[in-house]
Amino acid sequence: MGFTGSYFSGLVREGILSRDRIFFKPGLNETILAMYNGIFDEVRSQRPLYQLKACVQIMGLIGETLSYERRLSQPNVYEDIVNRTKGLMESNIYGEINLSSISGQIGLSASRLNEVFKTYTSMTPYQYYIHIKIHKAESLLEQDMAVKEVAFRLGFEDQYYFSRLFKHKTGVSPLDAVVTRQARLAEVRSKCRPGSGILCRCSPRFPGIPC
Repeated sequence: MGFTGSYFSGLVREGILSRDRIFFKPGLNETILAMYNGIFDEVRSQRPLYQLKACVQIMGLIGETLSYERRLSQPNVYEDIVNRTKGLMESNIYGEINLSSISGQIGLSASRLNEVFKTYTSMTPYQYYIHIKIHKAESLLEQDMAVKEVAFRLGFEDQYYFSRLFKHKTGVSPLDAVVTRQARLAEVRSKCRPGSGILCRCSPRFPGIPC
């Protein structure tokens, strides 16, 4: 699978990826295979925002592949620490990250938690927190929620900072993502109007489409 863009170039600069190593052998890892197949299914479907969703899935695939290699050589206790940390961040996705509070609940210092988490996942806790926030933002935008409201819901006081961060992580601005979805939705609706001769499926994704 090939990919390019400023975000992935940044991963190379930070040493997370290397141009000297372009092949990975995860074996028959069901999670990685499912993510890999899911990316191709998303691209083939060309549903609204498929490029954005595929980009997010590729980022997830990279993280899972790298963390799988790390897990093979790390004690199981690390997995428990990372999973508990992820759970605490996911339960507070609409707030702000407080690494001191999280590390206190986990029973490690903030610096040690940061070290373990990055060793195990190739991301710092903060980077992971931003990752799940952007993924959630994608979901909220698909529900036709305004960009300003999405930013507010996810704890970003500055809508413009949120938009810049979203574009940096996905390659498109939140507004462009909304416009692309609306254009795709209009296209689907036009094809599914009565008398078109096209059999359309009802879907909560596309409200108002005649069936």
